[in-house]
Amino acid sequence: MTDPRQRNRRAADDRHGDQRQRIAAEAARLISELGLRDYHQAKLRAAQRLGIQDERHLPRNSEIETALREYQRLFGGEERLAYLARLRETAVEALRFFQAFEPRLVGAVLDGTADLHSAVSLHLHSDDRDSLPQFLAEHGIPYDQIERQLRWSASETERFDAYRFSADDVPVDLTLLPRDALRQAPLDRIDGKPMRRANLAAAQLLLQQPEGPPQLAR
Repeated sequence: MTDPRQRNRRAADDRHGDQRQRIAAEAARLISELGLRDYHQAKLRAAQRLGIQDERHLPRNSEIETALREYQRLFGGEERLAYLARLRETAVEALRFFQAFEPRLVGAVLDGTADLHSAVSLHLHSDDRDSLPQFLAEHGIPYDQIERQLRWSASETERFDAYRFSADDVPVDLTLLPRDALRQAPLDRIDGKPMRRANLAAAQLLLQQPEGPPQLAR
């Protein structure tokens, strides 16, 4: 005979798993439809919309990403894939244009989860903080400058200059890092591991990929 306590634990685990899946699915919808990029904010909003208050039921970021890919597969259709291809074409052009800064493609355009709200995100590298704004100015590119915080470890964060502009109506986002960052990538916000990055040669391979990236070293 099954111990009632074991049955209760299994039932609680089932409810817990179901609520995690519901939150992940709703967070994926909010990310796709509203353009949210902060997974933590997305799952908090999703839980609030579903009336789930216990934060122990919040899914991991990796579960959000899995749900997002499934949502895009079901509802994104050919329009999203066509826009992803356009973003990747722009990424290749940008990698060529900024080659003096040893650029790397990162983010949703690389991993295949980009949508109509996404930008082409590049990490550029120079020890001269003025070099990138000077380069943009010399080429007559208007931009907005912001600061971006990236993590190197669980306890170490650092702020960097970032620049945004538009290339043929495609948003491009540049973060300027020191050259040492070529050896060590900042940590990914989703899984806490070093970010996946692609140089020009690897990004060119993406143009042959319908969705996901080739296998890349971190």
